[in-house]
Amino acid sequence: MRTISLFALVALLILMTGFLQSWDLALVILNMGLVSAVMSLGVNLQWGIAGLFNVGVMGFVALGGLAVVLTSVAPVGEAWAAGGFRAIGALVIGAGVIVATVKLWSRGVNRWLIAAWFVAGFVIYRLVRDPAVDAIEAVNPAGTGFLGGLGLPVILSWPVGGLLAAGAAWIIGKTALGLRSDYLAIATLGISEIIIAILKNEEWMSRGVKNVTGLPRPVPYEIDLQQDPGFIERAASWGLDPTTASTLYVKLGYSLLFAAVLVILLVLAQLALNSPWGRMMRAIRDNETSARAMGKNVTYRHLQVFVLGSAICGIAGAMMTTLDGLITPTSYQPLRYTFLIWVMVIVGGSGNNLGAVLGGFLIWFLWVQVETVGPQFMIWATSALPEGSAVKAHLLDSVQHMRLLTMGVVLLCVLRFSPRGLLPER
Repeated sequence: MRTISLFALVALLILMTGFLQSWDLALVILNMGLVSAVMSLGVNLQWGIAGLFNVGVMGFVALGGLAVVLTSVAPVGEAWAAGGFRAIGALVIGAGVIVATVKLWSRGVNRWLIAAWFVAGFVIYRLVRDPAVDAIEAVNPAGTGFLGGLGLPVILSWPVGGLLAAGAAWIIGKTALGLRSDYLAIATLGISEIIIAILKNEEWMSRGVKNVTGLPRPVPYEIDLQQDPGFIERAASWGLDPTTASTLYVKLGYSLLFAAVLVILLVLAQLALNSPWGRMMRAIRDNETSARAMGKNVTYRHLQVFVLGSAICGIAGAMMTTLDGLITPTSYQPLRYTFLIWVMVIVGGSGNNLGAVLGGFLIWFLWVQVETVGPQFMIWATSALPEGSAVKAHLLDSVQHMRLLTMGVVLLCVLRFSPRGLLPER
């Protein structure tokens, strides 16, 4: 009953937003709530089930966004002709140098020879890469200046985003999962910042800070619906003008797609949680020494769950970029795409998949509403203070911090009165 009541409360809050504010805002909250719930599922898989403290969520979400560009954007023929194949060849050379360096190190080769090999490989890599990248970025830099993608349907980019994030997580996990929890957190945060720096600077791949706009969509464009006589007739029967009806129709389409993804991932996560594998992961989380004594390969299992959780975050990142219709590397900030997701998991209840989903919806609802309601509340709260009061001026000037204040208060209240979250792990 507690689970049903809390989900009913969240549904009621979204419905009240539609009735009291606007249905457009309600659907915006619903869509990003669905995406946030998917992100929370990924983090809950890592932390709630396996006890891995990953604060590099932002990097995996960004890789999901990059997957949309690499998968769905039409290829830029001129850029490929100017230096595309040379740039790909440089990446192959770089990867080969790194793999060979690791192999040489593992075989005990003299470290000075390894260093010489690595430096020589790096020089060759740059000699091939730099001219190719300069040629690509010189092709219509105002409009393209990058290679583009494969021109495939955008919905295929969602699983590709999961695969891209999973591949990066495997590389990171092979090097970082041997660290203790606090060092693992520092390592994952640093690596996520490296991923964002690459997206900002490698313009030939993602246009960097110039952004990629006009990404393909899995739903119709509003302007096309507004020019469809059949849709205009249906909108009139609903009592809506074509502009409003088309906006709501498109957002509802996204809601159905995102809800389908969330349900599929939630069912799979629940099956994994209740399976022997899930019980083993919780046993490793609670007592690694005991699990090792029972013959479990703890490091390998940690790598498994780290890759799975990161893949889910990559899928969510691809969904979010598809919803926005553009990728903006500068918008990926730890506050929004790492720590807010952690607040969702903690408030909802770590170790409980339904709790993670609940936290995703509830915290995102508060995050959006505080931005609009916060200034009005602060004006009302300071209305009794005299004009010219320094306290009143300070409070009104600090209203932009209401979001952070609200998240802090919610987190403290939950940790005080329900330390295991709103829906604790059974």
